[in-house]
Amino acid sequence: MTESHHDVLIIGGGAAGLALALEIADRRAVTLLQPSPDARGASRWAQGGIAAVLSPCDDVEAHVADTLVAGDGLCDEAAVRFTVDQGPAAIEWLLSLGVPFTPDPDPKAGYPYHLTREGGHGARRIIHADDATGRAVIETLERHVGAHANITVRHDLSAIELMADTAGHCRGARCLDATGQLHALLARDTVLATGGASGLYRHTTSPHPASGEGMMMAAELGAELMNLEFQQFHPTCLYDPEGTPFLISEAVRGEGGYLLGADGERFMPTIDPRAELAPRDIVARAIDTEMQRSGLAHVWLDIRHLGEEAIRHHFPTIHAHCAARGLDLAREPIPVVPAAHYSCGGVGTDLAGATTVPHLYAIGEVACTGLHGANRMASNSLLECLAFARGCARRLAEGSTASTAPLVERSWGTQRPSREQIGELRDAMRGVMSTRVAIVRSDAGLDEAAHALAEIHERLAPHLAEAAPDAEAASLWHALRLARLTVSSARARRESRGLHHNPDCPLHADTPPSPSRIHLSALHVPAETPIGNG
Repeated sequence: MTESHHDVLIIGGGAAGLALALEIADRRAVTLLQPSPDARGASRWAQGGIAAVLSPCDDVEAHVADTLVAGDGLCDEAAVRFTVDQGPAAIEWLLSLGVPFTPDPDPKAGYPYHLTREGGHGARRIIHADDATGRAVIETLERHVGAHANITVRHDLSAIELMADTAGHCRGARCLDATGQLHALLARDTVLATGGASGLYRHTTSPHPASGEGMMMAAELGAELMNLEFQQFHPTCLYDPEGTPFLISEAVRGEGGYLLGADGERFMPTIDPRAELAPRDIVARAIDTEMQRSGLAHVWLDIRHLGEEAIRHHFPTIHAHCAARGLDLAREPIPVVPAAHYSCGGVGTDLAGATTVPHLYAIGEVACTGLHGANRMASNSLLECLAFARGCARRLAEGSTASTAPLVERSWGTQRPSREQIGELRDAMRGVMSTRVAIVRSDAGLDEAAHALAEIHERLAPHLAEAAPDAEAASLWHALRLARLTVSSARARRESRGLHHNPDCPLHADTPPSPSRIHLSALHVPAETPIGNG
């Protein structure tokens, strides 16, 4: 095993990790792990845009209020205000870097860039780069990161676990290269920007979703996890069982798209007065109900009435992608289905991204900051990445005293796990989560999920006991334990709130809502990864 020393180690190369690297690199040396283009995270696939108070017709209080409503009583108002307050400055920063946001051609517009509206928002406040905002932001940030002399980007390493010392401090990460060689990256401060846990489910909106690996790496060091039961399902993922996942942006409904049921009629107006512009949890649950009522595998999203010129203008990426799959959006509705999209829970942090483990930070979707509560409002996620990257950078700029306690040592076996078995167990886990712990959960279904995941756990653990370090096996081990903790959190919440809907307890609880908090000890298994015999 090789060993190297680093100042700030950032694990993850999506919007949060890249933004933090740029914000702190003038003051501290940065090593950023972005193992492959696929590791750019979910940020790259974000279509809709970034929510911020930019129009003179909008105001901070309105954005705060809309976010609190969408979060269904579980948001931390301080985190909401912290994030919303930073919106305009964060957008100005991105503009200064050259992000090509779409201009507004209307000379009477109160803001020079086009602002759209999405579900849950009471105003047009979503700035975007056509319908490929995530790609535009990531490519711009990558260009600046690549040009900064104080940032080293490593594409050759994948983190499999965090390193701890006997004082309980985080000291960096153990990583693998493509040949299976182990590398210890010792760091003064370590930041997780590894994404969420949509990969626990069979159908997602990202071709390469994270499965909560960063969350569990933090939990192994004793970090607190929060609100794992609140997994957001995007209402409108393109239904194409033979193709790769593709998100149909919230903005499609924001610009006037209608959801149609089996009879070809709209069903949202009878469910919520906001109709298609209701928050995502309401829309996703309504689609799920319509699918179950009709027996169909999907519903339809209709934008034909907008006209081909408007469709091509507002949604060029979506139009082109659907055309490549044989769909003409100007002449036929889009088949859509809800898919796992965003984790509102994660590693608990403060407003600077600090976890309960000294020298360990978490930003972006891996973190639970209190912004999203029980349901994330559309386009608040990229805003959160920027706001907390900047907050974390301010904290890191203060410097810290490095721990000198001895490292907790690890030892490893020599056996390589079977690829076939890892694939089989991951598919089994995703099947359980998709059928029992998705949009609607029941007590009986959660009980079945708990038992099924425990059995998968028992099948996997013996094969890892003497295993050599392995990236795929480590990912599955992290994912499986997070799935079990997610089920535990869902069983413990005896109410329906936001993204967690259980018909066996369909109403809000009588007591004031509070975040769910859970530690790895809830599984009654050793904290360390059993990949090896350490």
